[in-house]
Amino acid sequence: MGDNKGSYNHILKYTGIFGGIQVINILFALIRNKFVALILGPEGMGLVSLFNSTIKLVSDSTNFGIQISAVKNISEAFSKNDSREVERNIVIVRSWSILVALLGMLVCMLAGPLVDNVAFSWGDHTLHFVLLSPIVGMMAITGGETAILKGTQQLRGLAAVSSLNIFLALITTVPMYYVWGEMAIIPSLVVVAVIQMLLTIRHSLRFYPLKFDFSKETLGKGAGMIKLGIAFVSAGIMGSGVDFGIRSLLNNYGALDTVGLYNAGYVMTLTYAGMVFSAMESDYFPRLSAITCDTAARNIAINNQIEVLLLLISPMIVAFIVFMPIIVPLLLSSKFVSSIGMMQIMALSLYCRAVVLPMQYLPLSRGDSRSYLLLEAVYDVLLFIATALLYDRCGLTGAGAAVTVVGIIDVLFTIFYLRIRYSYVFSNRIVKFLLVQTPLGVCAFALTFFSQGWLYWVAGALMFFVSLLFSLFVIRRNTGLWEIVSGKLLNRFKPQTKKKHGKG
Repeated sequence: MGDNKGSYNHILKYTGIFGGIQVINILFALIRNKFVALILGPEGMGLVSLFNSTIKLVSDSTNFGIQISAVKNISEAFSKNDSREVERNIVIVRSWSILVALLGMLVCMLAGPLVDNVAFSWGDHTLHFVLLSPIVGMMAITGGETAILKGTQQLRGLAAVSSLNIFLALITTVPMYYVWGEMAIIPSLVVVAVIQMLLTIRHSLRFYPLKFDFSKETLGKGAGMIKLGIAFVSAGIMGSGVDFGIRSLLNNYGALDTVGLYNAGYVMTLTYAGMVFSAMESDYFPRLSAITCDTAARNIAINNQIEVLLLLISPMIVAFIVFMPIIVPLLLSSKFVSSIGMMQIMALSLYCRAVVLPMQYLPLSRGDSRSYLLLEAVYDVLLFIATALLYDRCGLTGAGAAVTVVGIIDVLFTIFYLRIRYSYVFSNRIVKFLLVQTPLGVCAFALTFFSQGWLYWVAGALMFFVSLLFSLFVIRRNTGLWEIVSGKLLNRFKPQTKKKHGKG
């Protein structure tokens, strides 16, 4: 029980650090998206989404997964307190980051005409992709430096860099959109990439001076990292390719504003809720990588991570579903109201994400590129097929349903595969949490069909509070944080008594 409390406390601590920072980030992002939605509308946001999808596709296809595979190598050396090995790995990461940055820029420029033919049914956007190519290069460099910060446990600094990046993006890009409208889309994307790269490099150089070594021997030492990274490239191509393919499908069979509505729903539901998952890659992945041969310890670490994520995300899911009719006009504009149904059913997929993401880090932590690639491939293929079928039948709501349906299949397949491959055992506590929390989310979604007026709001608020109280009860029972907080409050308000000094 003590070990379980310690694990819960650790997870909550770093989730709190990154979750708290993410709340600030989301506030800045909400303000920025509100202005962008008002200035550009669904069509403008659709164009931004297509460009971003293209950038991500090229980046994921050419960066060799260094931002993930490098974390594993550096964190293993860092956990052994081997400073020379850490510095050696950092030089390797930086040298390879420069090379993949140049490769990514070249691919983006050469692939521009092909991407233009697939994604757009109007106009010639080849020059746009040439202008976007520096972003791919900067993303590769930023990814390498971020991996260094994660691997060396500079998590607080990384969180601060993230917040400052979002804030600077807000104050620089919104005026650009206001003055130049859609003409500012590409310059604004470049400005954001420059800001992110410079902030990350500045913080990283405070701890590790800039060194490169392009010798054959040094680059050869990174072969293991690159080999594992090839799996990330393949998975990245599939993931970003499906993301790009879905948006291209919506653009060609729907319209550009349909892409904007879909992207707004995706961001509102899955990206903003990602604040709960933000500590996963920064804290959980290095911690899981450090557990080498102990299967039981791995299972405990994975299950504890899932349990905490479910407790944190579940009340948020109910709140998203119930209050989405208020959230969308408030945070975007009335032009995006037609995407509310898609967002509400897509929110249910967050239960699946909370379960499956910690499990999928297991192959990554073991350097098992084939298993990671298989899990990603199954999800990506099913998502594209389901989206194409359900969008054709039910429009945007069908596209949202596809995410949730495939999420459920993904959870079942991942549990089955990891049980065979790694003897992973799903804990009974997770099942209990799901049996309590998931029906509340499903009932909240069903409420959107059968209730209106005050009954809807009262019943929805009741479901939210039940979910919240259950999570708080379990967290209180399984952590010492409650006692720590209450102790600090009692000490703060406790009357001060003067000490009596006796005579010598």
